[in-house]
Amino acid sequence: MNNQNKLETDLIPHSKPTLGPEEAVEQLRFALAQGMNRAVLLETDGSDWEPMATAKAIVEAIQAQPESFDVLLFGNESADSGGYQVGIRVAHALDLPCVSGIKSLEIENGTAIAKREASGGWEIFEISLPAVFTVKEGINLPRYPSLPGRLRAKKAQIERIKPQKIEGGLTKIRLKVPEEQSTGAEILGKGPEAAPKVVEILQKIGVVQA
Repeated sequence: MNNQNKLETDLIPHSKPTLGPEEAVEQLRFALAQGMNRAVLLETDGSDWEPMATAKAIVEAIQAQPESFDVLLFGNESADSGGYQVGIRVAHALDLPCVSGIKSLEIENGTAIAKREASGGWEIFEISLPAVFTVKEGINLPRYPSLPGRLRAKKAQIERIKPQKIEGGLTKIRLKVPEEQSTGAEILGKGPEAAPKVVEILQKIGVVQA
């Protein structure tokens, strides 16, 4: 961690739900190796889930957990569609405050101080917990799991939930590509023999006068 971009991580309990197919277990074990206490796979068949369905599945998984929580952390946007929606939808469904796009987060005595980059400085938010935050790349320094952590993660149990996919949200009706505009080039000549033609064109467009 550094002084400018600080992420306070000493929150209990640590748990990580991930929505995806069986291959997502690898990411969960990586999180466990870094010190996460619990991992929950919201198991799908690998098909695309739009933000509304994803948020609903995460909300149901959170509400099913017996433990309370202080902070819900999400990425700021997905790498594929860049929808910027899931964290905000979860916050709305749980009726929690949400700050998006943050690059600094400090927790102390039930209060969070979140900072978001703004033109020429920072926007600073003081929020009572529990709350939801979506974080941008660079909020903290990367950590890599230790060998003991990897060994523990390899043996750890992954909790599994099969959420029911809902229909809704945006639907692509069609994709219309604009017509391509044809372009071309005319060779006026080579060397000095092209000069008269160049002068003629410049006179035509009004750059030079006869």
